[in-house]
Amino acid sequence: MTQANNPLHGMKLETIVTELVDKYGWEELGSRINIRCFNDNPSIKSSLKFLRKTQWARDKVEYLWLKTNKLPLPAPKPYVEKSDNKPATSTTHTNKSTAGVNADIWGK
Repeated sequence: MTQANNPLHGMKLETIVTELVDKYGWEELGSRINIRCFNDNPSIKSSLKFLRKTQWARDKVEYLWLKTNKLPLPAPKPYVEKSDNKPATSTTHTNKSTAGVNADIWGK
C-alpha cells in the first residue's frame, strides 16, 4: 500500500477547500495564500478550477490544510531552476587555435 503514510489520501480537493473556507473565511484564506481565486470574487467552483490546473497553488492549499489539522507535513520540494534552453557558453578556452574548438562537445 503506497498511500499508507499520505494524510491527503482519499481527501477530495473540494473537501479541503471547503474546510479551509469554513475555518478561515475567504478574506483570511486570501491573506494566507495570496492567489487571485481567493481574493477576487471567490467561489468554491472557481477555486477548484484554478487549483486543479496550477500545481504550486494546490501544494500551498494542501500544506495549509495539513498544518491546520496538525497532520504530518510533507518534505519541502527541491527548487528546480528553469533552463532557457540556450546552449551553455564555455569561457574556459583561452587558446585561439582550433584544437579546443567544440572540446566541450567531443570531450577532447
